[in-house]
Amino acid sequence: MTLLTSTQFFSFLGAAMLVTVSPGPDNLMVLSIGASRGRTRGMAFGLGCAIGCLSHTLLAALGVSALIKASPVAFTVLKVLGGLYLIYMGWHALKSRGGAHVDPAQRNGESPLKLFGRGLVANAINPKVVMFFLAFLPQFVNVSHGDVPWQIAQLGVTFTLQGALLFGLLGYFAGVIGQWLNRRERAGLWLDRVAGTIFVGLGLKLIVSR
Repeated sequence: MTLLTSTQFFSFLGAAMLVTVSPGPDNLMVLSIGASRGRTRGMAFGLGCAIGCLSHTLLAALGVSALIKASPVAFTVLKVLGGLYLIYMGWHALKSRGGAHVDPAQRNGESPLKLFGRGLVANAINPKVVMFFLAFLPQFVNVSHGDVPWQIAQLGVTFTLQGALLFGLLGYFAGVIGQWLNRRERAGLWLDRVAGTIFVGLGLKLIVSR
């Protein structure tokens, strides 16, 4: 059974954490719910969002491994398309004007369990997240090490665990973080700039290393 190398693991973990903390619908919703309805509900929604990533991990592990077996050329095409998608995401992040703002959530009757389910379903059926995983995870796979599905599974579980931890912290400290972001609009702008640069770099590396 092939384990991730330390280089694979830590390079992926750093990129995954940057993706998670960059302003986006999921983490801003976690902050909104946590700030307006309490830590427990914010953390529950965030945990659901993180666990929802496991379905995409399964799809990526099965799909990418099947593609490698069927056609190395097709896998190369997938990597190139994935690289282009990451560059596209990076370009949009670089163009962003920032202005991440946390608005109070309006739903007041939902239990933590229901919010967990909302986060789970929202991420599990989101086609943009599917595309992201298919573009992002193969970047850190070393085909020469073999056992590609297991490598992707480890990457996906790593992404899920760090997402659960960071979303949990966002939900727990939602009030303080939300107020800080609302007072400093340029914070979101610089997070986007850093994330955009990383995405473009990852996309170019993925294309060049095919």
